[in-house]
Amino acid sequence: MELLQAIQKRVSVRDFTDQEVDPEKLERILEAGRQAPSAKNRQAWRYVVVRNAATRKELENASFGQEYVGRAPVVIALCTTNIEYKMPNGQLSYPVDLGIASAFMMLQAAEEDLGSCCVTTFREQEIKSLLSVPYSMRVVMLLLIGHPAGHTEGEQRLSMNRIVSYEHW
Repeated sequence: MELLQAIQKRVSVRDFTDQEVDPEKLERILEAGRQAPSAKNRQAWRYVVVRNAATRKELENASFGQEYVGRAPVVIALCTTNIEYKMPNGQLSYPVDLGIASAFMMLQAAEEDLGSCCVTTFREQEIKSLLSVPYSMRVVMLLLIGHPAGHTEGEQRLSMNRIVSYEHW
């Protein structure tokens, strides 16, 4: 598959089948996250993979009852090991780094004919406690992975002329 086709194929999936994710496919998705670029190549991330149904149900509860969190056969908690580092532009690096890593993983999931969805609506302290994430770390997002149930369509994207300008705003 060509990269632009994979990007266009990727949609946020919120309805998954019960079918387990092949461990080799999951490994390639995690490898895509490992290979992602990061600020100063710090790689200040850790990925907690959750497949246990009871734990996924608890993640659902900590995500304000969003049922698709518990129904996804794999939930990956994307965590940072460095919440203090700021890039020279003054921005914290970890939201950018984990955003890029999650995009790489979602594209690999699309390549594997799997669905994915990023979730950022959750009670972080509950997630940290549930997954034994150290106090000094942050859980930035949950990435859901699984086989889509039924046909999935992407959201309408804005046209290029609405989002791109050249040489000035």
